[in-house]
Amino acid sequence: MTRAAVLTGVGAWVPPTVVRNDELMPWWDTDPEWIRTRTGIEQRHVVGAGQATSDLAVEAGRLALASAGASVADALVIATNTPDQLSPAIAPDVAARLGLGPVAAFDVGAVCTGFVYALATAAGLIAAETVDSVLVIGADAFSTVLDPTDLTTRAVFGDGAGAVLLRAGTAGERGALTGLNLGSDGTRRELIEIPGGGSRQRSLGLPVKEEDTYFRMQGRPVFAQAVHRMTQSVQLTADLAGWPVGEVDRWVLHQANARILAAIARNLRVPLDRFVSNIAQVGNTVAASVPLALAAGVGSGELRTGDRVVLAAFGGGLTWGSVGLVWPELPEGSGTEPTTWSDPSEGRE
Repeated sequence: MTRAAVLTGVGAWVPPTVVRNDELMPWWDTDPEWIRTRTGIEQRHVVGAGQATSDLAVEAGRLALASAGASVADALVIATNTPDQLSPAIAPDVAARLGLGPVAAFDVGAVCTGFVYALATAAGLIAAETVDSVLVIGADAFSTVLDPTDLTTRAVFGDGAGAVLLRAGTAGERGALTGLNLGSDGTRRELIEIPGGGSRQRSLGLPVKEEDTYFRMQGRPVFAQAVHRMTQSVQLTADLAGWPVGEVDRWVLHQANARILAAIARNLRVPLDRFVSNIAQVGNTVAASVPLALAAGVGSGELRTGDRVVLAAFGGGLTWGSVGLVWPELPEGSGTEPTTWSDPSEGRE
């Protein structure tokens, strides 16, 4: 049998501070209902003073290990666009704090597509027999790179972390990843960016403008690209898996905007109620988006053993990707209830 990466545990965590739509309004003359109708978002979680991406990743990783009934993994891959500092990567620190020992640990950067890229990387490590298990975490504290004067980004993005544990198994079993595909288009990199702070700006020796240290996004073209690229990618995943699109039970896509999910559902001609969504509670959490949605789907009962599930994301770069799996049976009381992602005290030592 072909060796494959098999999902065996899920965990997710968000910081305790919640910012509701109405709490944004003292700074902008906008109706809170406008944000909800435009994005589907009602609130988002944000880190507190001194709290960093690695702290979120540790909590989510611990919960994913507990979900799988495991205490260690052979490798750790973290997808993030907001590391604690420019160097080093956060993965070695997170591995040490989780007690994983001297395992391979590194970060992957593909912005909102990062978690899917990290899954592909982990699956490759397992397929090559380099390791037998990989903890994959998507984590971002994106509120730390948002312009405080820009409602369009402040209203959309939140912070959080989600994780899965992958183990070596066979291609035919439940939980085995299938239909992986990835893509990019660097000619449109300016649509999603943080212009300042990198080697290009530093090599010019010019002072960094404060506005260039904040995240920027061109909303209209990003919306169109997200719908187009994810629609194509998930169709390819379904084809590679041998599943007719209409027979996919659940779609767990990047939670960027509720209207994007609705547009993709129309393109695929599938009911919107097959799409797992937690965007109302957490907003766009960048690399954490897909695993947070997975945890929410398990907690709500939307993801059931035997379901055909397709995951997909789209983000800066531009990047996109998707993967399929038949949902496995997770252990009873595995730490994937709704409290995993809505109650920050859950899973703390």
